[in-house]
Amino acid sequence: MTGARVYNVLFLCTGNSARSIMAEVLSEHWGKGRFKAYSAGSFPKGRVHPLALAELERHHLPTAGLRSKSWNEFARPDAPVMDFVFTVCDQAAGEVCPVWPGNPLTAHWGVPDPAAVDGSDAERRRAFRDAYLALENRIKIFVALPIDKLDRLAIKRQVDEIGRLRLIP
Repeated sequence: MTGARVYNVLFLCTGNSARSIMAEVLSEHWGKGRFKAYSAGSFPKGRVHPLALAELERHHLPTAGLRSKSWNEFARPDAPVMDFVFTVCDQAAGEVCPVWPGNPLTAHWGVPDPAAVDGSDAERRRAFRDAYLALENRIKIFVALPIDKLDRLAIKRQVDEIGRLRLIP
């Protein structure tokens, strides 16, 4: 893919420990070099949730180097300029976000928080699996968009529509 445009995408959540981390890895995987993905949180937990790591590893996706980080890292002048910024939790969607350099397209792709599920180990693992599948389905649709052939308004409509899809099993 030499010479092809690579799009930067940032996934935001409050804790940056589960959903946004999984979305980062899934975008890198399904984007096949067309997307450089990042994740961050408004109030990062400081660690990646072990069940998020387990779910990614179950699908043979890389987890080395993943870390929970603040969205402030991506608002600095030396940060990569984002083309897309997606919130994946309802709380982060309602927060006042930093001003992102480059005027990226934004959308809300809310997914229930698997880390908030109380219950048996099986119920908790199922919550992480459901979040993973919902994110994977949205990301597969997103990376298949002919972004280079659409105008900004059409892309915005598409990413908003992806966020409205009910993809949780």
